[in-house]
Amino acid sequence: MADLEVVAVLTAKPGSEAVLRDALAALVEPTLAEEGCLDYKLFSSLADPTVFITTERWRAQSDLDAHMRSPHIRTALGVFGEHLAAPPGIHPLAPVA
Repeated sequence: MADLEVVAVLTAKPGSEAVLRDALAALVEPTLAEEGCLDYKLFSSLADPTVFITTERWRAQSDLDAHMRSPHIRTALGVFGEHLAAPPGIHPLAPVA
């Protein structure tokens, strides 16, 4: 079975970039330690400083599901929820070619 590639896009309200960046940065280490996490990187957009993107690679959908229920994700959602301009966009990816 192929690994599951995921991209998450989160947009901060103007003025909330630092809060969102710090909350997202705090997720990297515990997420990389999760069972089934093969890669997890956080980026900020050079085109729009309010946009943050994670690129993720999971062993299976069940590992991603467990990640989304993890205490550190629930905590982060509580911290940055009011600082988001829109709901997070979570995009599991399928190869085209």
